[in-house]
Amino acid sequence: MRVASGMDEPPYTHFLADSADDVLIEIYANPTDPIPDYAGLHPLRLHLAFDSADPAADRDRLLVAGASMVEEVHLDDGSYLVMLRDPWGLAIQLCKRGRPML
Repeated sequence: MRVASGMDEPPYTHFLADSADDVLIEIYANPTDPIPDYAGLHPLRLHLAFDSADPAADRDRLLVAGASMVEEVHLDDGSYLVMLRDPWGLAIQLCKRGRPML
């Protein structure tokens, strides 16, 4: 995914696009609404999951950008999962599946 468009001032609207520009996700902050306690939720209760060809490289890039590490899991089927939290506590999972889902 790449940032197709972004704002550095409130409401910090960012549009993320996939490599083929087939998927567009909007993320923004509403400064008048309090941020929920995402950090208080177990990461498997609520998270965004992204397919990643190289979860370790994406993990490192996101850590430098302000994410925090939760855990890394290597599953028996060859899948590699990395769970992080963004600066507001929302859980983000990077997935490289041992068997493609599609």
